[in-house]
Amino acid sequence: MEQIQIDANIRESTGKQAAKRLRNEGLVPVVVYDKGKKSIPLFISSVDLIHALHTSAGENVIISLNIKKDKKNEKKTVIIKDIQCHPIKNNVLHVDFDQISLTQYVTVKIPLDIKGEPVGVKRDDGTLEHILWEVEIECLPTKIPEKVEVHVDDLEIGDIVHVKNLEVEEGIKILNDPEDAVVVVEPPRKAEEEKPEEEEVVEEEKEPEVIGEKERQEKTKEKTEEEQKKQKGQQQQEQKKTEK
Repeated sequence: MEQIQIDANIRESTGKQAAKRLRNEGLVPVVVYDKGKKSIPLFISSVDLIHALHTSAGENVIISLNIKKDKKNEKKTVIIKDIQCHPIKNNVLHVDFDQISLTQYVTVKIPLDIKGEPVGVKRDDGTLEHILWEVEIECLPTKIPEKVEVHVDDLEIGDIVHVKNLEVEEGIKILNDPEDAVVVVEPPRKAEEEKPEEEEVVEEEKEPEVIGEKERQEKTKEKTEEEQKKQKGQQQQEQKKTEK
């Protein structure tokens, strides 16, 4: 992978006000971290940084910092650890770098690039659900790929691509769970959406039947009560006649 050269200078003063002054001058405050060593506050040109970020490597670009210190130049190879951007203007406010060795493994995140259109989408009107957008990998800095391609042309309804199905070059290890889903072809949404409507219709049809049954039972009860009253009245009349 190509290395981008960027000149850097030591920051003599730190803090919000000092950082603001640097940004007003078209500079970006940065910090270089190295395991077990003291971090180094620097500043670099925002133009140089933007150029580096617009290479094919993106935020995984390898940068060689040429640090001017005490009339001497010191070189450090770094990769971007974190970028802070303005929430509205989107310009870079601050960058954290990790110092690396080109002969030691690093851990970075790589975007996934979907290639093609599934058979289950073209032929069967299914939907391709994109679940995982990037993977974390471990490799040498010079082996960091720009992206990992995911070919989906042969996928049918119900087919799933898992992390374990992804193909990467030798020397690159994917750290995500192998069973994590990357993409899945779902069945047509129309068929799923029509079912609830059918159920509602059935429920609406049943409701009048329930109401009719209740009315019938009430009428039967009333009729039974009337007959019982008539029978009781007849018995009383017969009893009176007998007494006479």
